[in-house]
Amino acid sequence: MNSRNPRLKRMSCPLLLSVVLLLGLCRPGLAQYEALELGPEEAASNLPAAGATLFRNVRIFDGRNAALSAPSSVLVRGNVIEQILANPAATEAGAAVIDGNGRVLMPGLIDAHWHMFMAAVSPAVLLTADPGYLNLLAARQAEATLMRGFTTIRDMGGPVFGLKRAIDEGVTVGPRIYPSGAMISQTSGHGDFRARYEVPRALGGPLSQSEIMGVAAIADSPDEVRLRAREQLRQGASQIKLMAGGGVSSPHNPIESTQFTEAELHAAVEAAEGWGTYVAVHAYTPAAIRQAIAAGVKCIEHGQLIDEPTAQLLADKGIWWSLQPLTYDADVFARMSPVSQKKALVVFAGTENAYKLARKYKVKTAWGADILGDAGAASRQGQYLAMMVRWYTPAEALKMATADNGELMALSGFINPYPGKLGVVEAGALADLLLVDGNPLEDINLVANPDKNFVVIMKDGRIYKNTLGK
Repeated sequence: MNSRNPRLKRMSCPLLLSVVLLLGLCRPGLAQYEALELGPEEAASNLPAAGATLFRNVRIFDGRNAALSAPSSVLVRGNVIEQILANPAATEAGAAVIDGNGRVLMPGLIDAHWHMFMAAVSPAVLLTADPGYLNLLAARQAEATLMRGFTTIRDMGGPVFGLKRAIDEGVTVGPRIYPSGAMISQTSGHGDFRARYEVPRALGGPLSQSEIMGVAAIADSPDEVRLRAREQLRQGASQIKLMAGGGVSSPHNPIESTQFTEAELHAAVEAAEGWGTYVAVHAYTPAAIRQAIAAGVKCIEHGQLIDEPTAQLLADKGIWWSLQPLTYDADVFARMSPVSQKKALVVFAGTENAYKLARKYKVKTAWGADILGDAGAASRQGQYLAMMVRWYTPAEALKMATADNGELMALSGFINPYPGKLGVVEAGALADLLLVDGNPLEDINLVANPDKNFVVIMKDGRIYKNTLGK
């Protein structure tokens, strides 16, 4: 070691390190060394500075309106859209120019229900493989997700805090992540992934493997729920996820079951509201949805088995409905267990009615793919968005996956990890942009083939793909 290096000298001083830790001046883990060695600006130095970029001669889908703009130019400076210019031949000194040649410029896509850590990993591998290996797989999936045009995802369960940090600091490539952390479940609930030998659960006893990994957190009283919610907030969760009813992928609870009590759900709501954010719950049935609404939950995930009065209640209360186009896919269905297949058919049967009710009552509806443990399905993320034309126009579906989902991301309030407007092309919005070879408002299937049709992908003002020069 070079003892003349002042940083190394500071690192080798246990007394100073102890003082820093005692004063609480650093975060756990590697951050204790960063506090001595790297400042916040230096920690993010892996990311190149975002300069100025001028998208010239583009027609804009702004995320809201169902018609494209006239040929225009869009100036990005740093990580923000600075100007929308009516001149398709605009110039800007010092800006890198991308000539769109009449192509469509649109916001980066947002998936409101994604599982970055678990989308492409089977449950058997997830609960048995080395965590280091799983994190490498997750990083690979993160890059693939961004290359599919999804510049933001809301992660609805899984240990992605480290991955989010690595992406934000430029250590690896991926979308913005709004993390929920561990999915909070009651014993025998949809998030109870314990093996048969990991029972009984004793208060203060050892954690199960899924809890150790941060996939799930089991709680069985208002106080336990409050504790588990606060743990996720401490880790950096932007919203809290609870399992309020049965699920397809979990073997130990019926799809019709209602989980947690109203008091337990409300404990999580209190914890989240204290941090300015909200609770989202997994729920399919009217009973589970109504109990969650009574407890103060702001977003319902799934809801395929909803009835008409409950859909109207969602609309009346202004509750978000994060609804996914879950329908029969022979390829995916074949890889499910027999127990999951039986439950999946029940959910699939409700999807058509759920979207009809969402439209009828004008519920605030978010879009997400919700792929879990299936690499083949994960690779078709854009196809699940294209499927939305069964119930919506292409413009309505794309609005849902851009401006509407961006509004949902902002619900995390003052702990929003990426404050600023997402999902829109307008002055002052964050510069997450796609340049599309074709018009997705006429042919939404363009988003199903991002390798061919997304010629430029920009996130946070930085270009991650540009095939126009090839």
